[in-house]
Amino acid sequence: MDTLAARPPLALPLLFINLDEDQVRRVAFEAAFGAAHVPVERLPATRWTRLDNLAQAQFYSAALNRRRYFRPLVAGEMGCYASHIDAWRRLLASTAPALVVLEDDVQPAPGFTDVIDAIAALPADWDMVKLIGRERERPAARWPLCAGFEWVTFRRVPSLTAGYVVSRRGAQKLLATRLPFGRPIDVDLRLWWENSLVIRGVMPAAIALAATEAQSSVGARHGHPNLRQRWRKFVFKLRYTLANAMAREP
Repeated sequence: MDTLAARPPLALPLLFINLDEDQVRRVAFEAAFGAAHVPVERLPATRWTRLDNLAQAQFYSAALNRRRYFRPLVAGEMGCYASHIDAWRRLLASTAPALVVLEDDVQPAPGFTDVIDAIAALPADWDMVKLIGRERERPAARWPLCAGFEWVTFRRVPSLTAGYVVSRRGAQKLLATRLPFGRPIDVDLRLWWENSLVIRGVMPAAIALAATEAQSSVGARHGHPNLRQRWRKFVFKLRYTLANAMAREP
């Protein structure tokens, strides 16, 4: 893999997370971004079951999971989180001010490069910018970003981790507070008040989910929860809603 120091002709370097065996997804991703003339670099995703026990323990804490979440994580969720941690580490090992991180099930929306260039030109008072969210998420505030796009703050941070921009400060905060982890990455990012993570977004989305999203293998999910897990999930969501309402956006 090329190093981040070899800066592409985009305002920020771009990594996409892809398992070695997911060649179909890799080809589709590279074709979509190639057609948009967007240079990309591949980050081999972590296959959790191929890590030894010591490596797994450095990433994931079962004790933390029991205290802070309503069910154990499955291998796909842990591997997905570890892959994003690898991306944050690579940013800090480079000289880049920020990094575009994409999962391999997305494609660029029209205006993608304009959005990245506009984000790169903003004052460095943010830690992460979500490039896609749920349509039902209503922004708390919005400002013009570039032609056709707005810079927004969220009432509730979207759960999708398919694409975002992370700053050096954001990567430092995440690595300092999320190792080891006990919850899925999308959940941890939504709990921004725990580590004062400043998360912004763009609307409309600068990327779109591709057809291959339905066959995701990096972030494979769990089965149906049992009765105890359903109760713990209800309590977790209630606590999240209350804490989110009480938190004040930095």
